[in-house]
Amino acid sequence: MSTDRMKKVCVVGASGKLGRYMVRQSLERGYEVVGVCRERSVSKLAEFDGRMTIVPGPTDDPEVIRRAVAGCDGVLTVLVPWGVRQYSSGTAQAVLDHARPGARLVFSCGWHITRDGKDRYSRLFTLGVRLASVLGKLVRAVEIDDQVEACRRVFASDTRWTVVRGSSLEEGDSQGLPVWSRHVGDPVLASDLTRRVDFALFMVEALTDETLVQEAPAIVGCRAPSALAHAGDREDRKDRN
Repeated sequence: MSTDRMKKVCVVGASGKLGRYMVRQSLERGYEVVGVCRERSVSKLAEFDGRMTIVPGPTDDPEVIRRAVAGCDGVLTVLVPWGVRQYSSGTAQAVLDHARPGARLVFSCGWHITRDGKDRYSRLFTLGVRLASVLGKLVRAVEIDDQVEACRRVFASDTRWTVVRGSSLEEGDSQGLPVWSRHVGDPVLASDLTRRVDFALFMVEALTDETLVQEAPAIVGCRAPSALAHAGDREDRKDRN
């Protein structure tokens, strides 16, 4: 879908930090924006009063999502593994079921998601994910396994999806569009750090990037040391050729 055909965008999970960045960037592009968030979080979107439509309610509620995505050319979805009631997979399924045919669907998750099993993780990273999974279930706060299930459903669908897999995040001014690779463990991703505002930037840019349809890019900040080293290596190869 070209930029001129992207007119109306829904941000599912609009009240979170990542969601608010995506709302702001979508508005800056001139898109009509619809946001979905829990009723108690509507106040977090006060800065956009009069500039967007808000559909309050749980993001895993099919009826809420059906109303929010109606007529949207693109849907940006934050897959948050809150609680222990399949919140992520419920959200993903609602979007897959109710987005219009041909809409661009862009989902966010972490590096722990793998599409083809070819990602390579450090022992420390793997241990951290396991601990977070166990502790999250123990205190009934998060359900990381359900985010895995949510992405499995997306990968299995025949929609025009992209699953953006984010590294560790930090706040700060934008450094530009992150770089990406198909597999965690590739040298370009070694720094494992991206500005949250740039994670949002990649999500919004993906709406009109045909090369990312049915891809699961793992991203890292374009100014991260590993990204800069990778760019330098490419320039050296060009010079030698």
